[in-house]
Amino acid sequence: MAVASLSAVRGWTLVLWVLLWTSVRGRIHHLILKDDVRQKVHLNTFGFFKNGNMTVEMTSLTPKGVDFKAFDSSALGLSLDRTKNDGFSSYLEEDVDFCFLKKKPPTNVPVTLFIFDFQNQRVRVHTSGKNQPPVNDGATAGNQPTEHKSSKRDVKVQSELKKTTEPKKVNDTADHPTEGQKAKSKPVESAAEAKVQIENIPLQKNNASYSFTFSFAINTEEEQGLYSLYFHNCYIDKNPTRQSFRFDMDITIVEYNPGSYLSAGEIPLPKLYISMALFFFLAGIVWVYILRKRSNDVFKIHWLMGALAFTKSLSLVFHAIDYHFISTQGYPIEGWAVVYYITHLLKGALLFITIALIGTGWAFVKHILSDKDKKIFMIVIPLQVLANVAYIIIESTEEGTTEYGLWKEILFLVDLLCCGAILFPVVWSIRHLQEASATDGKAAINLAKLKLFRHYYVMIVCYIYFTRIIAILIKIIVPFQWKWLYQFLDELATLVFFCLTGYKFRPASDNPYLQLPQNEDDVEMDEVVTTTGMMEGVKKVNQTSNGPAEQRGEQDRVA
Repeated sequence: MAVASLSAVRGWTLVLWVLLWTSVRGRIHHLILKDDVRQKVHLNTFGFFKNGNMTVEMTSLTPKGVDFKAFDSSALGLSLDRTKNDGFSSYLEEDVDFCFLKKKPPTNVPVTLFIFDFQNQRVRVHTSGKNQPPVNDGATAGNQPTEHKSSKRDVKVQSELKKTTEPKKVNDTADHPTEGQKAKSKPVESAAEAKVQIENIPLQKNNASYSFTFSFAINTEEEQGLYSLYFHNCYIDKNPTRQSFRFDMDITIVEYNPGSYLSAGEIPLPKLYISMALFFFLAGIVWVYILRKRSNDVFKIHWLMGALAFTKSLSLVFHAIDYHFISTQGYPIEGWAVVYYITHLLKGALLFITIALIGTGWAFVKHILSDKDKKIFMIVIPLQVLANVAYIIIESTEEGTTEYGLWKEILFLVDLLCCGAILFPVVWSIRHLQEASATDGKAAINLAKLKLFRHYYVMIVCYIYFTRIIAILIKIIVPFQWKWLYQFLDELATLVFFCLTGYKFRPASDNPYLQLPQNEDDVEMDEVVTTTGMMEGVKKVNQTSNGPAEQRGEQDRVA
């Protein structure tokens, strides 16, 4: 366990360093890219209700080694795609190797393209699909992202946004625009037809960089949805000897729903987390009451299980506080965020350690761990620390950064490895009980323990399968405003798992898991004479070290 403790200390040090190194921006996103070569950058995804709005300010877009004026008119741009759930966009994902800026979007797909025209210093806006919100150039809204520091939205800003967007109808099509002016729209013959709207937004030049601002507001319920913003790099260098096109970008995105900076599917999360924290706290209180009532049958691991319930409750409280500040001001208070990350790390480590200890039978039937058990902890604890560090980095990093995708893949892989490693102690216990039930004279008790361990193995598999697969599938297929169901089902499954584990391994004299010790062949230790909590750690001394002559002499003296 010394090695595991050292790994845990190193993990805590790494987490604190990560927290100091990263900056938490919340829902007011500020993304800075340096020497980026990606052809497609996922900037952000946000669910909007009616009267929600979004402002995007690209402060700087700077090429590296290439003059923007030599670019094709459809080489660089943004796309704003609307869907009803978190599944893949049928338009943006249909051909990943083709640049979407170089083809006209289908009339039935709700997508807005922002194509940079550097020669004429403008951004051409192509809007297609029904119920796609009209775009403003940002200047008329009077709403700069850096001004979002108060907890309440300025009513005047909302009214100005509404005024600028009301004249534009949903079912309009556009004439060919003149340079430097926005085209006047004309109605189509049928309201059921999709609109194709073309506008221009001024593109400002400052030395070698370009900048522009746009915003839009959701005016109708039909415009509600999950909006994804992408940056597309379609530049193809005709000189094969040169490196890929690199660019620097500084962009700020502010998203706002009525009364909250949270996405539509995240608005209920503060109340959800505080409610679930109360349930875990009550479960911990009930568990402590059971432990005090059955004090003669209590082991150390029972108190560890209680500490896990309270740690989980505390983690949810800080998570709710973190989301509350994001909801009211657009970004969390870093102090509260750090406390939440620490409790989240502690909860994750306690959860897997407790499951591993129960699976190996520690404290119930033996007072130390075998070499095989120690190897599991040497693997699980560092993996859990790495998984939590990856989660913290993902939470405090913008989606558009190159590191975000890397750490997301690391988190997924490490989490699967932890879930797989945690099953080995239970499998070993099941195999041991199968062998013991056929060899020693305690077949009935061992079979009862075997049945209990099989149930516990099934519980762990169901818990892992549900929280890692089923809940994520639900998150993808449900409508955008119901995405909080994923967190609710995840926390509910964890609460049920805690309660079932406590019920099966509760301190009781009739619990088959606590009746008689197992004979571990691979554990070099003295046999534990009792499995009650009162006599925990008491051992039967094996006196086989004396020679035959000494034993006969001792027997003669006794006779």
